[in-house]
Amino acid sequence: MNTEVIWVNTHEVKPNPSNPRIIKDDKFAKLVESIKAFPEMLEKRPIVVNLEHMVLGGNMRLKACKEAGLKKVPVMVADWTPEQQREFVIKDNVGFGEWDWEELKLEWADEPLADWGLDVPEAEETLNYSEKNEEIDIDSLDAEMVIKLKYTEDEYNQVREQLSKIASTPEQAVWKLLGNE
Repeated sequence: MNTEVIWVNTHEVKPNPSNPRIIKDDKFAKLVESIKAFPEMLEKRPIVVNLEHMVLGGNMRLKACKEAGLKKVPVMVADWTPEQQREFVIKDNVGFGEWDWEELKLEWADEPLADWGLDVPEAEETLNYSEKNEEIDIDSLDAEMVIKLKYTEDEYNQVREQLSKIASTPEQAVWKLLGNE
């Protein structure tokens, strides 16, 4: 891959029709605002495209750049085989690692993390019913909830592999396991 960053007209860059990622409206709005407030970051994280200028990495950034009114975007052109392109599309979108919330709370507390697009959980919002032996009041819960499970790395990989046999995301797999299609 050529590591040279070039600026091209946004209309010359084609979104990938097979992009496996989505972005929710609120996160998309944050991304647009982030680009408007700090467009210089784009040059350090250019959109990766193939020789036909189809996006391999950065579909949501391209969409947000267009929404922000940018006429040009930085791209890096990858001269890869179709197999390498497909592999990159997935690997570029895999979320490796997790946030150390304690570290963020201690060392990053004065930074506008939410404004930067990070969904920072509030300590008061954390509900842990695993140690309680009482019925959950469904009416007091938010519309969107998170289930947190602890696994060793090997157990996690086994669970993830099994869920991937059921559906394309863990959330969809659990939904199917619950009898919903």
